Amino acid sequence: MELTIEALDHQGRGIAHKDGKVIFVDNALKNEVVEVEVLEDTKKFCTAKVLNYLEKNPNRVKSKCPFYEECGGCHLRHLSYADTIKFKKAKITNILSRFAGIETDIKVVKNKNRDLYRNKVEIQISNGKCGFYKRKSHDLVEIDRCLNTEEAINSVLLALNLFHIENGTITIRSNYNGEIILDIKTQNKPKIEIEKLRDKVKLVGIVLNGELLFGADHFIEIINDQLFKVSYNSFFQVNRTINEELFKIVEDSVEENATVVDMCSGVGTLSLVASKKAKKVYGIEIIPNAVKDAIVNAKMNKISNVNFMLGDAFSLLPKINDTIDTIIIDPPRSGLTEKAKKTIKEILPKKVIYISCDPITLARDLSELKETFSIEKFYILDMFSYTYHVECVCVLNRR
Repeated sequence: MELTIEALDHQGRGIAHKDGKVIFVDNALKNEVVEVEVLEDTKKFCTAKVLNYLEKNPNRVKSKCPFYEECGGCHLRHLSYADTIKFKKAKITNILSRFAGIETDIKVVKNKNRDLYRNKVEIQISNGKCGFYKRKSHDLVEIDRCLNTEEAINSVLLALNLFHIENGTITIRSNYNGEIILDIKTQNKPKIEIEKLRDKVKLVGIVLNGELLFGADHFIEIINDQLFKVSYNSFFQVNRTINEELFKIVEDSVEENATVVDMCSGVGTLSLVASKKAKKVYGIEIIPNAVKDAIVNAKMNKISNVNFMLGDAFSLLPKINDTIDTIIIDPPRSGLTEKAKKTIKEILPKKVIYISCDPITLARDLSELKETFSIEKFYILDMFSYTYHVECVCVLNRR
């Protein structure tokens, strides 16, 4: 089947039309003429892969990654970095207009480390081979290096022969100092050659099926001169460079002597950032271990104006007997619940700092909040370079 690509969708796929159907084509750019094979055919749409490029977009580039054509870890390595930024800005502009009726200036924070930027990755092991799954499949693409991950993680990939794992997953985390924590899940009992592994990587700890096998189950991360305890299974942003920029945005957005509530505060990262200027910060988190880590992090940084609370954020928020100036919220991909939006409107803070990994749910929430709050600043953070994923920060002011 021959197609002419008309545009890109929000996942970076080419869009074409044939016989009344929309066809989504991976690794295809606007104005390209391609010969494709249909992979999925439904009543409303098809998905397809390119067999041959009959006419190429002049902006197409050759990926530096030898696994890109098969691997599902990236989506945009056939574009220059500058063009991926243009794509993401156009995507967010379209989503805000379409789902929220909002037009606003958008500042883009680019990734200084466009390759080798991820400090966490999950590797699949199948029949003794390691790699990533192809997009929308469980077919393994075997790799020995990933251009997205820090070199400390790539050192582990080169030493996977020391693990003796047939099937399972290995989550690898690295910190500012190239130290490594491994979280291994497998049904067999592998005889990991730990001493040989320690000769090749800065190994801090290994957790095997939820039990500590070696060393420690956490390490220390440093962001903008602040110390953070990061456990093997705790949430922490995967891009250290962009995390530094996120922290600066939050700090700049908090007013002097404000009273701040950090909703879904996790291990307390943004609470501690806000504490630099705030009079008082309340961090609310529902996961007990995260609250424990947050308390440790506050003590390590000698910060005393933060109170961490265990429980559901929007049940506890109305019980805080204080005038709240600023709310920081970093919800899951599903965005804010109706209860959350209702509570924010009732509390009516001067400012809301909304961090989102899903721009569509962000736009949905902004459409309901825009009568009460106006957008002061809107940022795109290129947290996940060469993928279609976008991290957004929206600073809202009470009208």
